[in-house]
Amino acid sequence: MLKIGCILATFLIMKASKIGYQKKVKMDTMNKSILILAAAVLIPAAAGAQQTLTLADCRDMAVRNDRALSEARMETEMAGYDRKIALANYFPNVSATGTYLYNSRDIALVNDGQSAMLTNMGTIAQAALDGAAAGASAQIGGAMTGAMTQLMTAIQSNPALAKEYMSSPMWQTILGMVQKADLSGLQMPSIADPVNAIGQDIDNALHPDLHNVIVGAVTLQQPVFVGGKIIYSNQMAALAEELSEARYDMKYADIILDVDQAYWQIVSIAAKKQLAESYAGLLHQLEKDVNLSVDAGIMTESDALQIKVKANEADMMKTKAGNGLTLAKMLLCKRIGLPLDTDIRLADEGAELITLPEALPEKPMEQVLGDRPETRSLGLATRIYDKKAKIARADLMPRVALTANYLVSNPNLYNGFQKEFGGMWNAGVLVNVPLFHGFEAQNKYRKAKAEERIYQEKYDDACEMIRLQVTRERKLFDEACEKITMTENNLASAEENLRMATLGFEAGTVDTHTVLGAQTAWLQAHSEAIDAGIELQMAHTNLLKAQGGLSPIIEK
Repeated sequence: MLKIGCILATFLIMKASKIGYQKKVKMDTMNKSILILAAAVLIPAAAGAQQTLTLADCRDMAVRNDRALSEARMETEMAGYDRKIALANYFPNVSATGTYLYNSRDIALVNDGQSAMLTNMGTIAQAALDGAAAGASAQIGGAMTGAMTQLMTAIQSNPALAKEYMSSPMWQTILGMVQKADLSGLQMPSIADPVNAIGQDIDNALHPDLHNVIVGAVTLQQPVFVGGKIIYSNQMAALAEELSEARYDMKYADIILDVDQAYWQIVSIAAKKQLAESYAGLLHQLEKDVNLSVDAGIMTESDALQIKVKANEADMMKTKAGNGLTLAKMLLCKRIGLPLDTDIRLADEGAELITLPEALPEKPMEQVLGDRPETRSLGLATRIYDKKAKIARADLMPRVALTANYLVSNPNLYNGFQKEFGGMWNAGVLVNVPLFHGFEAQNKYRKAKAEERIYQEKYDDACEMIRLQVTRERKLFDEACEKITMTENNLASAEENLRMATLGFEAGTVDTHTVLGAQTAWLQAHSEAIDAGIELQMAHTNLLKAQGGLSPIIEK
């Protein structure tokens, strides 16, 4: 857009020149109209391309775009998560576990010999019964034969019985059948098959099917007493979060200080660039006057050459100031996250007088120590190591916890390994009493107490250094205020001296050396006034930082 505006303005100016050459009478009117039109085109284009930034804008952009500060912000967020992690130790730990297991072989509760006996238990029992039956039939047959012999002898020896026997066909038939009876073929009933079936069932029960096993468990653990470790861990996590915030504040203050230095450096260079342009304008005007005097024979060529050398030096000073301004703006763009070639203009750039900050009231040293992130960091570190020592001491104490479990399995372990799910629950108290482990816990406690003493000494030393720093920055701020007053007086004197020297030179009563001296003094007075204003601004920022007053602009 800016290039298009420049091309259009150039075309309009060339057109105006051509018209003015052809028609001299209308030249003034046409030139005025075309210049107004060119300005109307150029000013919006330039305004759209250039970006004006205040000091607050630069600070805010630097904070939002600084990587180190972003990392510190994430560390603070992580510390907050650590605090929440430590808080979880107050709650019971509930977990569920499931397992599937495939076994290539089954588990046998009896050996192979015992298994064979169980499966053939009916056959073995049948053989034993048959053997017992055979022996019993032989014994019964012998007894029957002896009894019949005794019975027949008794009948024959008794005439009455003999007569009865001889006269009774029924007795003769019965006793004949008894004598002819064969008891050798006595048989027992068969039990082999039913008993074998029973033995097979028993053998199967003693060989459970464990090829596929599913086991699940739900466990609950609730700490009751761990020597205060959970309480101290939560306190330490909270302190660690505050420590990360204090470190964030330290980095934030450093960034603000760097941005302020870059900002006011640009303002200083821009003011000195304008000063160099004004000084060069004075010298070039003086050079013209001297050349006229040389032509009139009033002055010599030596005087003209002397002025010319000074004018060239002023031009070089102006060039250096322009280059320095460009580099300083590139540095500021880098710090605030803009492309290096961004065209920026600062709100205080080009002002006739540098804005002076307000005086800072003195803060009590106790408040300063509380506001400084350095002392807060060391104080928090000391307290953290105190909690760490107490955690190490807790390892010397007994630990008590409640525990509860629910177990489920398939096959069912509680119902003869049936192919079904079955479970049980249990509850108990776990007590752990440390006895001896090479004095590990004692040495951890002593180490933590030594680290606590180290940070306590660092904290005391930092407090002394901060007191010294605040006093020094306060003195420097007061000196900068006094310097402002002195440079204002010097500036007024230098301007009056230059005015008198210029009038004297025009009247011919003052030579060129006096005028050059007055201009040099004027340049030096203006330069010192600029430096004093910048020095006061930086002294204000340094004192604010020393007192812990650089608070974050954006939320962490």
